[in-house]
Amino acid sequence: MSTRGRTPGQPALLRVLNDRAALALLLDDGPMTRNEIAQRTGLSKPTAAEIIRRLEAAGLIREAGTESQAGRRGPSAVVYQAITDRDLAVAVDVQLVDVRSTVVDATGRTYPVAEHRMSETEMQDPGEDIVAAAVGRAAAAAGVDPDLVTAVAVGVQASVDHATDTLIFTDGLPGWPREQVSETLSKQLGVQVLVENDANLAAIAERNMGAGRTPESFALFWMAEGLGMALDLDGRLHTGASGAAGELGYLSVPADALPLDPTATIVADLISESAIIALAAEHGITAPDGSAADWRQVLPQLPGLPEQHPFTIALGERVGHNVLPALAVADPETVVLHGPTGIAGGPALAAAVTAWLRTRTRWSTAVVAPGVPDTPVLHGARHVLIDVVRTALGDRLERISDDAAEAATAEHA
Repeated sequence: MSTRGRTPGQPALLRVLNDRAALALLLDDGPMTRNEIAQRTGLSKPTAAEIIRRLEAAGLIREAGTESQAGRRGPSAVVYQAITDRDLAVAVDVQLVDVRSTVVDATGRTYPVAEHRMSETEMQDPGEDIVAAAVGRAAAAAGVDPDLVTAVAVGVQASVDHATDTLIFTDGLPGWPREQVSETLSKQLGVQVLVENDANLAAIAERNMGAGRTPESFALFWMAEGLGMALDLDGRLHTGASGAAGELGYLSVPADALPLDPTATIVADLISESAIIALAAEHGITAPDGSAADWRQVLPQLPGLPEQHPFTIALGERVGHNVLPALAVADPETVVLHGPTGIAGGPALAAAVTAWLRTRTRWSTAVVAPGVPDTPVLHGARHVLIDVVRTALGDRLERISDDAAEAATAEHA
């Protein structure tokens, strides 16, 4: 937060801090009266009244009836609520062919998720067209005006060097810029666009509401059409000097894993779409009509397979070879198997990987299923965007305070 030359203790700065605290209460805990705001902030009732006046002037809160109308007992008092439908954001998850998006507001309220499968032609479209279409679908699903969207967070299958705003380690996204990616998309769409690796966003979701809440450190393996990893150390993502930390899938296949698939050249090949299709055929997993199953037909069948199923054991060994380098380098407390394959494999696959590690290696790391199996990338992006939207609301408060200070200075000049 910029204080524009103010020093701590000056009234203008204290007003902004008090206003932000009151607004945060209304966003987190819902409508309140003036007295409740005073009690929760520890401020006097006259100060709370001034806060309410300033928040109303900034267009950040409005009256929401009285206590009696809200079903509360006692003398009626005006209840105030935060206005959350004027500053919106959209979270977008761009996978190889699937695009999901949802609206986000300052409270973190849940909105419908819009899902879309891109055609071959759409996959070649410019990045700004793909994101713009996703924003439009999310707004339509939520029944809101897309013009109210001021920020977008996009999860992609690529590493993002935030220092240079560059996309690296990606074999897809043909129509997307590789340099100044966030800056370019922001200019083209006219809103703030944040671009982040999909595994990193899933890790943010797991840290806030899933399997990452308890351990001090965890590694999240995102197993989809490719392989990515996010590393969380004490609640902070370790992305590396260039944003490429976690690109384990590009490592060469170790000698002891070559018998599993002599055609594999990098470890990601061991758990690729074609590898899973071949494993399924080998272990009698077919499409519903009995024909050979493709990757999208195999995954829905994995939740029904027990830990000791030959397919699960075989896949667990392959995943173990991918996990092992992360254990040797970072030794995280927990490993979360995520992405479409990790979600489908669930606890059985996690147990199979754990068993392989403990019998074939020196590591006994806990390997677990996702705690946020439903749209994890969107959940992570939502957490990021809530902070973005709230910061924008706080900046509006500061501008109001600055304008008032300038007017007072001019009046006494």
